[in-house]
Amino acid sequence: MRTIKYIDLFSGIGGFRLGFEQACASLGLKPECIFSSEIDKFARQTYTANFGEEPAGDITKTSSADIYRRRSKDDILFLFAGFPGQPFSRSSKMKGWSDERNMIPHMLRVIEDKKPDVFI
Repeated sequence: MRTIKYIDLFSGIGGFRLGFEQACASLGLKPECIFSSEIDKFARQTYTANFGEEPAGDITKTSSADIYRRRSKDDILFLFAGFPGQPFSRSSKMKGWSDERNMIPHMLRVIEDKKPDVFI
């Protein structure tokens, strides 16, 4: 059975993960979450209850080196980022790039450093 590794950023309670794992199962693939992050305490508790592992906290305080174990050249890596309201959204009052809650640069940092094969 082929293993598909993935990173689950801004994971909330695990919606991307649940859907991805169900899709992998239907295709005969083995999903392996190698890193997840979520800043909200209660969402982390629910994620832990749902999947048996607690996501890392604040991605702004996590170095790229800590994000996942070394992968082989044959690995396929997915990166999911279900990030919260961003500086361009009405819910964030459209404060723009200077909004301290802007997670886009952190998401782009992980994409640049880890070079996933697929990003959603």
